Amino acid sequence: MNKELTSIDPYEYDESIRKNGFGIIAGIDEAGRGPVAGPVVAAAVILPCGVRIEGIRDSKKIPEKEREILFYEILLNALCIGIGIVDANVIDRINILRATRQAMYAALVDLTNNMSIRPDIILIDALTIPSMDVKQMSIIKGDAKSASIAAASIIAKVVRDGIMKSYHSIYPQYGFDKHKGYATKAHLDKINKYGPCPIHRKSFQKVMDLVLPLEQS
Repeated sequence: MNKELTSIDPYEYDESIRKNGFGIIAGIDEAGRGPVAGPVVAAAVILPCGVRIEGIRDSKKIPEKEREILFYEILLNALCIGIGIVDANVIDRINILRATRQAMYAALVDLTNNMSIRPDIILIDALTIPSMDVKQMSIIKGDAKSASIAAASIIAKVVRDGIMKSYHSIYPQYGFDKHKGYATKAHLDKINKYGPCPIHRKSFQKVMDLVLPLEQS
């Protein structure tokens, strides 16, 4: 199977995988590798063959309100969805790449626990998951090529955004409801002013650059 196979239509891309003998496809993607605060969230999604949800694409390219509408459309139409969440403390302990893979693994376990059938193949955006007994296919920019991965990216993004909005009620001074933990200038200014809170990733350089002067003062 050609890993570089591309298609204008992400549903046609997934159909091309099915034609290679993999009838049940699970798409996996994450949200939250780049931020300096909050968890990394992964989602695994199995879309039914023949069902199209208009507008599914890379979640980063979808306005927030449209993304939330698509989120509920996916919930209504997907055969099954799994979620995996790894918090900032674990990210600091094991690093973000391992934490992302752990979240993806947890999402797939959640998916298989929620359904009586297993996927024939998992399509993953740019990564592989070690120690999996299901065939995997790593696809560069998979959220722009595969409908299953794009659906997973939307689920992961909306779930993570919801978590960050909840954290805003606990730590309102940082503005998590706006930047969702990404290293915007406004966010970094708040860390510089208040210091990091428990959900900041202290192993990330942009946080460390602000933490070290505080510790040395």
